[in-house]
Amino acid sequence: MKTRAPQLTPFVRSDAVGAILAETLGHPDREASLAELGRRTGASGPVVHREVGRLVDNGVLRDRQEGRNRLVRANEEHPLFALMRDLIAATYGPVPVLRELFEDVDGVDRLLIYGSWAARRAGEAGLSPNDIDVLVVGDTPRRTLTKIASEAGDRIDMPVNITRLSTQEWDAVDASPFVSTLRSRPTVDVRSGVLDA
Repeated sequence: MKTRAPQLTPFVRSDAVGAILAETLGHPDREASLAELGRRTGASGPVVHREVGRLVDNGVLRDRQEGRNRLVRANEEHPLFALMRDLIAATYGPVPVLRELFEDVDGVDRLLIYGSWAARRAGEAGLSPNDIDVLVVGDTPRRTLTKIASEAGDRIDMPVNITRLSTQEWDAVDASPFVSTLRSRPTVDVRSGVLDA
């Protein structure tokens, strides 16, 4: 099956590479196993193994073995590290940033990115997104969501808009037009990195 050219950063080889780079370049002080990168990006094991190998071979990432685990991290000494980090943060960065900010937040049943960013991630051509639309299904207080939206916007240097729906609103058989539209359009699950197109 031929994969579509990525629309978030068209010169990145694939969305899997963009997601792997977002997970590693965004936290150069952290190591991650290939299995962990697979869970965070929604990419299969063989894809993670192949793409990490290419990134290591090109000096973008560093790796080391610890027992049977291959651990990787960003190579901060790469001459283009800062430029790559900033570019990837602006394009693929919303998922790891939002995952981190929502890590210990209670009352979140679903956490999805929708709108133009999700559409570009699904391969739909169009202008580069100028904001990130996030859906929280649950009962997290709005004050908490406002604070997270502000911090996320500061970190990815783009406005973040968070909409909250109750679980009942999301699961309703006779869903509102907003929910029906959301269900019919691409979304990205922030926790798993999986695209639902």
